[in-house]
Order: sequence, then structure tokens, then C-alpha cells
Amino acid sequence: MKKKHKIIISVTGASGAIYAKVLFDKLLQIKNQIEKIGVVMSDNAKYVWYQELSNKDYKNYPFDFYNKMDFKAPFASGSANYNTMIVCPSSMGTLARIANGISNDLTTRSADVILKERRKLIIVARETPLNLIQINNMKKITESGGIICPATPSFYSHPKNFEELASTVIDRVIHLAGLDYDSYRWGESQ
Repeated sequence: MKKKHKIIISVTGASGAIYAKVLFDKLLQIKNQIEKIGVVMSDNAKYVWYQELSNKDYKNYPFDFYNKMDFKAPFASGSANYNTMIVCPSSMGTLARIANGISNDLTTRSADVILKERRKLIIVARETPLNLIQINNMKKITESGGIICPATPSFYSHPKNFEELASTVIDRVIHLAGLDYDSYRWGESQ
């Protein structure tokens, strides 16, 4: 039997709350593959969620939510054996702090732990255009074993609304995390 995943999700204040919402929804659909989900949301993430989605529905998800400064959260230590961390969406500020080892909150501390333990870190970067500092920070994370998965939707599956469009990114994230999820694949008929 396949080992169940223990996942950390960090939602930053970057635009793109729809990505976090779709990720939450899809993880609920495959909860049989997941042992635990711990969520860290910054204050700006909550604000952006409300501004972009006109609700505070993040409060309704049955995940373990942690304060952004709660360094007693289990995944602040490698001994808790969380095997995957997804930062979705990720601001460039958060990405920069992770790239440079600045563990000043639970998100950056957890990412530092994931990288040092050689586990899976997936960062859904949300910014355009990129400057050279940002590109170099992405390079540092990649060289340290992290995965940069830009929030760049695809269109070949003919998405019909914002959620389907966001799903083209989130389905990729779920597969990168090593979870099984039935989604559109290039070359499949619709």
C-alpha cells in the first residue's frame, strides 16, 4: 500500500487566490491519499482571497490551519515527516526569503526544513514580468531541489471558466507532488 502524504500548503499574498481555492478543492477530492494537510495563510493572503473571490471560504476547509508565526507547528521540524510543501500562490518576496534561507515565519521555516530534508518543495510563482533578481532566486531554489511551477495556465483543454483555467496549473502541481489525480493530458480527446 502506498504511503499517505503529509502536505504543507502556504498561501501568500500574491494575486491568484483562485489557485489556492482550486488546490484545496482538489485535495479534498483525493483525501484518501493524504494523511495530513497543514495550511499557513499570511494576513495578505486572506485579504487577497476576499478581494478576488468575494468570500472567506478558506475558513470552511477541514485542514489544520496554523498562524504564520507558529514555530511550534509540527512541520517547523523535519522530524514531523511532512513530505511535500506547496506554496500557492507564491509572492516574489516569499520566494526570495526561501531562496536566501531567511526563515522569519512559518512558511519560510517550513520551506527551509523541506529543502534540508531533501523533500518536495513546489512553488507556484505568481508574477510577470520577472527581473533578474527573481530569476536568480528561482535558480537558487531549483539548485537546492525545489520545483518552480509558474502559475501559467494552458488552453489546450479548452477551459470554460476561471476555475477550469486555474485547474490547468493545479493539476500539474498535484502530479508534481506525486499524488494521483485524473486530469486532462495532452493528446487525449475531450
